[in-house]
This record gives sequence, C-alpha cells and structure tokens, in this order.
Amino acid sequence: MTIEIDEGSGFCFGVTRAISKAEEELMGGNKLYCLGDIVHNGQECSRLQKLGLVTIEHADYDSLRDATVLLRAHGEPPSTYQRALQNNLELIDATCPVVLHLQERIKREYDNDPLHQKQIVIFGKNGHAEVLGLVGQTEGTAIVIETPEEASQLDFHRDICLYSQTTKSLDGFRRTVDFIQQHINPEATFCYYDTICRQVANRMPHIREFASRHDVVLFVCGKKSSNGKALFEQCLSVNTRSYMIDAASDIDMRWLADCGSVGICGATSTPKWLMEECKVRIEELLGSHE
Repeated sequence: MTIEIDEGSGFCFGVTRAISKAEEELMGGNKLYCLGDIVHNGQECSRLQKLGLVTIEHADYDSLRDATVLLRAHGEPPSTYQRALQNNLELIDATCPVVLHLQERIKREYDNDPLHQKQIVIFGKNGHAEVLGLVGQTEGTAIVIETPEEASQLDFHRDICLYSQTTKSLDGFRRTVDFIQQHINPEATFCYYDTICRQVANRMPHIREFASRHDVVLFVCGKKSSNGKALFEQCLSVNTRSYMIDAASDIDMRWLADCGSVGICGATSTPKWLMEECKVRIEELLGSHE
C-alpha cells in the first residue's frame, strides 16, 4: 500500500503567521492569552496550550486587565481594539493581511455612505469569527447570507454592495452574484467584489485531483473548521471512500480494505505534523495486521 500526504494541504499563510507570533511570545517566557481558538484544530490548540497559551472567550476578554492578548488570523471588530485601550491590554495583532484588507474595504464602503442607504452584504457563515469582524466594520448593520438562495431576503429596490468571507467557495459566490443580478431593480445599483483568498480557493481543484487518484482519502480536520467542511465535500464529490478524521486515533482499518493507495490531506487549519501522525498510524496498523 502506498500512503501519500498532500503537499498542498496544511496551514495557510495567515494561520502560519499567527502561530509563529504565538510561539515567539511564549518562547520568551511571557504570559499570553489568545482571543478564541488560534486555529480551528483541537490537536494544534492542545499543543500550544502545553506551551502556555491560554485561550479565552470574549466574556473573559472584557474583564481582563494589564495583559498581553493575541488576536488570531480571523480578525476582530473595532470594539475589541477599543476594549484593549480601556483595559490596558497589549495586543499582538495576527489578523491575516487578506482579512485586514477586506475589513478596511468594508469600513471605507460604510463610511462613504453616511446615510447608510446602501445594503452591505457579506456572503459568509453567520457567527464565524471572520464574519463577526467584518460585520463589526459596519456597526453591525451588514447583512450576512450563507447561501446564494438566501440572497432572496435582500431588498432589490435598494443599492447592494456584496463582499465575501475570504474562505467561501468561488462557485457559491458566483451563483450569489448571478441571483442578485437577475433580481436587482434596474433603478438600483449592484456592485460586488470577489474577496475570496486564492490560496484557499485554489485548494479546491487541487484537492479534487488529489482525492481522485487514491483508493481511500483520509481528510484530517478539526470539527470547527468551515474551510475543512468545504474541502472535504470536494473530496467526497470525486471519491466516495473519503473519511474525515480529527486525529490518527480515528482511523478505522476497515476503511482500508482492498486498498492500494491512501491519500492524506487536510484543511488550511490542519498542521502538517498531524497528517504525518496519521501516516505513521497507518503504517503501525499495517505492521500489526501483518
């Protein structure tokens, strides 16, 4: 049996940068808090916790004083920065540059429309950390739609400006654009911006190709990862023997029956070391079966 780890899988630039900033601070022996899970992968969060990283939620953050807090790659709304000033918190801002640029664009769009007659719409997952940061640029007024079909809730007699969460699918965004174009009133304007991160978007065709050339695919991914769910669906679309796992201990040898090749891949939030562990686990199981 051949076992291949997908070279294109693993942390994206934004996640790599955030983790490097955390490790650098922790290596200096400093106490460091992280607002929310630094990455949507429980195994990697546990590794960093052992190094001293303390994960907190917004309720804890609001009462924290005189401390150092890392802002993860997903980004935060303006209120988070205001609270830091009030509570004398030092921020290590690891917001992904792609997300930061998108936040700035949305804030500029909002500020340039002082009467707020335009509908600012974000194609993204409601409640997702990145989306909360984007909506925060509009003082909570942006409309979030998760699917192209949800665009029907918009007021097509008013101007619409559409952006996308950076990790959403290109296909879904394009179908949303088509739907709005078909329904917008001729007297209203519609502008849209493809703000999807290409490092993430380009993984979809790549991972389909990778999954199609293996008998079995093990997709390693944290349960909270939206990007992981989308990529796993791409694997399933070309290979029905695709299985999502959180760790090497999830591997079931029955999946590998009559299998000549196994492909191991993952999300932008999946560490390479975790995929390596899965490969080692398969080799150990094969050895014990022999």
